[in-house]
Amino acid sequence: MSRLTARILAINLFAVAILFVGVLYLDRYQNSLIRAELEAMSGQAEIFGRAIAELAIEQKFAADQRLSDDIVRRMLRRASLLLGKRARVFSSDGILIADSLVIGRPGGLPGGLVQIRPLPPPGSEAGGGFASGFGGEFAVRIYERVVNWLPRRGDMPHYREAAVQHARQYQEVMAALAGANASTVRVTDEGELVLSVAVPVQNYRHVLGALMLSIDGREIDQAVRSVRFEILGVFAVVFAITVLLSLYLAGSITRPVQRLAAAAEAVTANRNRRQAIPEFVERRDEIGDLSRAIGEMNEALWQRMDAIERFAADVAHEIKNPLTSVRSAVETATRIDDPEQQKKLLAIIHDDVARLDRLISDISEASRLDAELSRDETGPLDMGAMLTMMAELQTATGANRGVAVRCEIPDGSALFVQGHENRLVQVVRNLLANAVSFSPEGGTVRLQARVDDETVIVSVEDDGPGIPEGKLAAIFDRFYSERPEGEKFGTHSGLGLSISRQIVEAHAGRIWAENRNDENGAVAGARFVVSIPRLTEKMHPPTV
Repeated sequence: MSRLTARILAINLFAVAILFVGVLYLDRYQNSLIRAELEAMSGQAEIFGRAIAELAIEQKFAADQRLSDDIVRRMLRRASLLLGKRARVFSSDGILIADSLVIGRPGGLPGGLVQIRPLPPPGSEAGGGFASGFGGEFAVRIYERVVNWLPRRGDMPHYREAAVQHARQYQEVMAALAGANASTVRVTDEGELVLSVAVPVQNYRHVLGALMLSIDGREIDQAVRSVRFEILGVFAVVFAITVLLSLYLAGSITRPVQRLAAAAEAVTANRNRRQAIPEFVERRDEIGDLSRAIGEMNEALWQRMDAIERFAADVAHEIKNPLTSVRSAVETATRIDDPEQQKKLLAIIHDDVARLDRLISDISEASRLDAELSRDETGPLDMGAMLTMMAELQTATGANRGVAVRCEIPDGSALFVQGHENRLVQVVRNLLANAVSFSPEGGTVRLQARVDDETVIVSVEDDGPGIPEGKLAAIFDRFYSERPEGEKFGTHSGLGLSISRQIVEAHAGRIWAENRNDENGAVAGARFVVSIPRLTEKMHPPTV
């Protein structure tokens, strides 16, 4: 069993266990049974007390009336069989006159005593139908051990019967001798209930004694036990269903997770081959989402590794060319004596070294770009303000070669995006430098921005020759270079647009190139377009 399965079982069964412990108490049901039994006993005691007052009084019309001990004992023996309860009568001075469980003369009177202890009927200890089917007396013994272990009935007075009983040992009898009906619930040392009621035996408001009826709580305990066993039967079914459903739930979670974990470990261990990730396409829950996410992550990992491999191959190829040129120039320079030829070779070496320096710098920037983007914090950025600043800066530096840079931003447009300011500035700078370099002297470069639904669209247009057909996507490849005629070879590394695309995609955007046509349908220049998700006003604090 996995740890997750054990945890699911423990959590689900904990709630069932709380209900189980609560069922063992059933205090409200038990108290209602006790109240009903005490009310019934009070009614029986009042009737029997009146009968004793009518039939067991000696010298009925004398001033010193008292109860006849012999008559009271005979009445108690016969009435107790009908009532099914223990009956005791105390005289007005608190002495026990008669006890239905004692044959003889109680209270220390001369004569032999025989104590009667009725036996429970056969099978009365069974807890009900469920207990009989579940193990009978064994189930009852287990039940009693568990219930007696629980903290219960601790606030009830203990019942201890002295060898010589007196009214002062029973508070309900003392209340009856004072002329009031009273009842008490006690508990024995074994945890069994003893219910007792006491009523005054009186003749014309003259209290001659007190009648005490008592009964053990066996019937109440049996009734509560029977209800508990019936509920425990339902609990057993609920417990089994809970365990089965928990195992099913845990299996539907843990088995896929274990398979995904094993596949992830295999990806880590088996570095020389692709590892298939289990697919749970049919599942429309978090497990299915997890499997798809891990599969996509694995695919992205391999794509990244393939990209790194291609990048390394491209870098080696691009660096090898100037190195080959340098080596060839150095070897040639050592074999010739003409100073003019040596000077030309040194110039070639100088240009190739400068080209190598640019390549290494751009390669270094491209290789650490992903790490820097993941490490830097993003924030709200006003693209309109940034484009205006870039246009003014381009004009102020005088690097336009006679090309006008114009910024066209709609008034009142909310052009906010969430991004890295320095990196987005780098993208606009690359696009702006390309547009200026391809535009003829006297041409115009236009920086434009607008809102299109949930995105901010930034475009850079020039008046140059446009982009050759079939090269609109290739110009964003690494080390691809398509430069204006007359420009010195090796001036650019061919990584600028590739880095720009990498930055834009890191901002969940897109960048593409297209040709701009004039009124006659001829190519009038190139247009580079950047689309980035818009940051609404609710998602960023207001600016001052």
